[in-house]
Amino acid sequence: MALLVMLSPYRVLDLTDHRGEIAGMILGDLGADVIKVEPPGGCAGRREGPYLDGVPETERSLQFFAFNRNKRSIVLDLASQSERDTLLGLVAGADFVLESAPPGQLAQHGIDFDSLRAANARIVHVLITPYGSDGPAAGRVASDLTLSAMGGQAALQGSPDRAPVRITVPQVWRHTGAEAAAAAVIAHHRMLKTGAAQFVDVSAQCAMTWTTMNAMDAHAIQGFDFERMGSAVQLGPAVIEPIFACADGYVVAVPASAVIEPLLGHLIGDELIDATWLEEDWSTFDMRAFMGEETRFTREQIHEVLTRFLALHTKRELFDLGLEAGVTLAPVNTVADLLEFDQLEARGAWHSADLPNGTRAQVPGVFAKPSKMPLSVNRPAPRLDEHGKEIRTELSNDPRRPASEAPHSQTSDRPFDGLKVVDLTWVIAGPVSVRYLSDHGATVIKVESELRPDGIRRAGPTRGDTSGWNSSHFYGEFNAGKQCIQLNLKNPDAVEILKKLIGWADVLVENWAPGATARLGIDYDSCRKINPELIMLSTSLMGQTGPAASIAGYGFHAGGMAGFYEVTGWSDLPPHGPWLAYTDVIAPRFIATLLGAALDHRRRTGQGQHIDASQFEMALQFLAPEILETQTSGYVATRMSNRARDAAPQGIYPSAGEDQWCAIAIDNDPQWQLLREALGDPQWARDPALDTLAGRLKAHDQIDGHLSEWTRARTPHAAMDELTAHGVPAGALQRSSDLGRDPQYANREFNCFH
Repeated sequence: MALLVMLSPYRVLDLTDHRGEIAGMILGDLGADVIKVEPPGGCAGRREGPYLDGVPETERSLQFFAFNRNKRSIVLDLASQSERDTLLGLVAGADFVLESAPPGQLAQHGIDFDSLRAANARIVHVLITPYGSDGPAAGRVASDLTLSAMGGQAALQGSPDRAPVRITVPQVWRHTGAEAAAAAVIAHHRMLKTGAAQFVDVSAQCAMTWTTMNAMDAHAIQGFDFERMGSAVQLGPAVIEPIFACADGYVVAVPASAVIEPLLGHLIGDELIDATWLEEDWSTFDMRAFMGEETRFTREQIHEVLTRFLALHTKRELFDLGLEAGVTLAPVNTVADLLEFDQLEARGAWHSADLPNGTRAQVPGVFAKPSKMPLSVNRPAPRLDEHGKEIRTELSNDPRRPASEAPHSQTSDRPFDGLKVVDLTWVIAGPVSVRYLSDHGATVIKVESELRPDGIRRAGPTRGDTSGWNSSHFYGEFNAGKQCIQLNLKNPDAVEILKKLIGWADVLVENWAPGATARLGIDYDSCRKINPELIMLSTSLMGQTGPAASIAGYGFHAGGMAGFYEVTGWSDLPPHGPWLAYTDVIAPRFIATLLGAALDHRRRTGQGQHIDASQFEMALQFLAPEILETQTSGYVATRMSNRARDAAPQGIYPSAGEDQWCAIAIDNDPQWQLLREALGDPQWARDPALDTLAGRLKAHDQIDGHLSEWTRARTPHAAMDELTAHGVPAGALQRSSDLGRDPQYANREFNCFH
């Protein structure tokens, strides 16, 4: 018997392919009964790499295996009227329908949102598309690379003297699917408010724009775009280089006094410095250096000494040394390194899975640890139509009714209207997560003080020469819709006020260092004595337990440890990493779903709970197929600029204008023929060897030269329009300034730029 979890009462019909299948996985991990509805031959996701050898074609995809656990499979041929009737019979008893491939697949068979809500007046229909279900770009062909360019992410990544780069391991549909899971749960809350079926239109382009954080509307605020800076990171008013070579790879470290001071003994022991370094006042060094005041040593000296020290030691040695010294020396882990990472083992973050070829492998397990209703993996990814007979029998013998009861009488259609939230988060992951609640009607009280203000209050973009606590649009963007109270929690009276807020609240979200809430007397055990029905979510870099729980740091530390720096950049250069704080834009999509599910569970049971949400473990889900591939074939994913192992050509090519670019992504042989047609079938493209993937991979450099010559004669958007008109995936490289005038965004009223 399956373990009851937060969403156990609900049924999801999952018609997604690789462009959304993680959404159903997330809801399935939370307990929903997820039925994978597939066409004859299986959904396209079953043919996505990486692959497992020695098994039937429909079971080869490791990506499908990773993102389709906790699902049952049924094959329905929607070209048949009887099979369409079967689908609508399932819809009548379902709570959610997820759809991604191709856009409007159901509508092609005469089943649209009107048909779904006619079958079930309380259905939530989530449609995942590249650009949205309507608007001037709705029909534009797209791929991971072109959406990374069009959404603004690629413009921020890579070396400034080379082409911008995407993250080599495809991320777009993993972000979009996770966003779709959050959207589904939020829409279900709205359905409960209104009693009406809900249609949710999820755009992959929009999902990627949100990953750019402070860069997405920089131009509208400060008058210029943020640009790619290689491995450099903007940290408040300073630009730092956090990537250092070590004895067996790379580590992420901040060359600042907070890192140098605890390491002084080791630096002396390695004979890199002398005792005069002990005479510096390191507690004030960074501020004095920033203000131009006198210091014993320069920033350049610190960087040089740290560089020499780190080069002497391995990633593992440095990480362990940092744990001992209280310094974050984050290894740039490969996916193979992740399998040996003690913190993940200690927290039970792996699930041992039986693969279709009979071997066992470790795959990222559940993505959070709720106290009341633990998540679980109850079944592996299904074989094609594995449960078809079972599901048809259920439909015939005992037709299911939707779990959602009739709504309460409400005066608002905002899903979280009336919800009360205390926000004890700062920087990015926490505030973004809570903004999902404030955006949809919750009353959010954010607690800060001048002694511990939110760190991004000092980060750009800002308008003009404005400065001060309230000048950062970075802060404003991620805290929109919230109220703020200043409490000095070193004062007992302020702590009592906070406890009164906890008694008032429905939800408390915090991302302090593990143990900090206990020291203040507001850990979950203390909070539930004040408020037994409270939902408390704690999110930190590594989670609340384990040998590395105390590790503090920024999103770029987590990005390195979680494997994303290793797969971003150029193979002949050190890793560059995704823009700014990558795990901070993965975690909120999981957290929003968790909070929505916990609120629904409390609505039905009256039970509060505590959720331990490790940002590291949530981000791990986005590398699950690659982690499986390492164990099954030995291949370790690494950075390949914009290229792919299983498709060519793939690249971001120079266009007319200064630092202007256009992404082109040929994913298969038919698209290569379409590209030849779009280019006018030039002589160089007629080489028969190029008609095969192997031939194109071998000749990639030459193809890139020809494509660059063609794109240089056109603006990025003109090149995109010519190519996509012929069915070739292409996308202009867009920065904030481009996004602000994107016609598709104007159509969607995507107003973060105004």
